[in-house]
Amino acid sequence: MPIETDVVTLWRPTGPDELALVEASGWRRWPPRLPDQPIFYPVLNEDYAVRIARDWNVKASGAGYVTKFDVRRGHLEEYDVQQVGGETILEYWIPAERLEELNDNIVGTIEVVRTFR
Repeated sequence: MPIETDVVTLWRPTGPDELALVEASGWRRWPPRLPDQPIFYPVLNEDYAVRIARDWNVKASGAGYVTKFDVRRGHLEEYDVQQVGGETILEYWIPAERLEELNDNIVGTIEVVRTFR
């Protein structure tokens, strides 16, 4: 099987509940959004993901995790990068109803790269 090289590496700060669902998928899929979550927002750099996991997820749920995963570049070209703060505060906004398409374009597995408690 050839290795896919035309991918974008994304990070996702997450709490323990979402991470348990990712693990249940075999580390291959993000779970559906909850009714009050209209978008899925992976971020474009690890530093930004660390800040959210450490400063928000830990306070909200007792633990925060930074995950990393690759997505086919061609799929992401359908979305604009959103700058939601400073120069490096960058996210993709994936509508909840299109999350399965994103999941279908993940190359490899979702991996935990940092843990905060």
